[in-house]
Amino acid sequence: MSRKLEICCTSLNDARVACECGADRIELCEDLSVGGVTPNTDLVRSVILNVKAPVFVLIRIRGGDFNFDDNEVEKMIGSIRAVKNLGVHGIVSGALNECGEINIEVTKEMINITRPLPFTFHRAFDECPDRSIALSQLRSIGVNRILSSGGLVTASESPERISKLVKDSMDNPRIICCGGIRSSNISKLLEIEDAIEFHSAASLSDPSVDAGEVKRLGDLVHGDMKLKR
Repeated sequence: MSRKLEICCTSLNDARVACECGADRIELCEDLSVGGVTPNTDLVRSVILNVKAPVFVLIRIRGGDFNFDDNEVEKMIGSIRAVKNLGVHGIVSGALNECGEINIEVTKEMINITRPLPFTFHRAFDECPDRSIALSQLRSIGVNRILSSGGLVTASESPERISKLVKDSMDNPRIICCGGIRSSNISKLLEIEDAIEFHSAASLSDPSVDAGEVKRLGDLVHGDMKLKR
């Protein structure tokens, strides 16, 4: 199975650059200063119409914690329906309860609304006190992918953490390696057996997506797989 590179984008220009330079998929959001929130529908529409790569949209009503009240959940469910109607290819979302564990009821409702599109549980997963239990719970409710850095700011600081998650998941759900991934540090993560997908903002000194960085990441992600064949 070929490896994939997902690039986090917050604008149409970012998405175009990522697509043109080798990204296999776009994760679209806004306001990375708070970890990303739901992009406005005009941006979603523009990206869908102007890039060829699949577009997964982050649904998160605000920054801060992932324990959402009923009103916030209702608005996020509405956002999932809205971006599905625009033709997105997948949803990235999820919720925790006040104890920091998976809010199974809310997340399951999100998944049901998302279907038949794939659902990725975002990095709230890394805040769970027991990621092994969280992994089993997300598997049981039909999550397709999980974004994780193994609980680290920079995943490459301890590739063993991601490696264990990838092994434990058995690709159900698939672990997307993330967390400060750049061309300068991805090599350690590419050594992880069965790690298939990698997520990066591909930014350097500027917060925007850097074309050269996407190309370098793409060469490493896709080229490494060719070497293994």
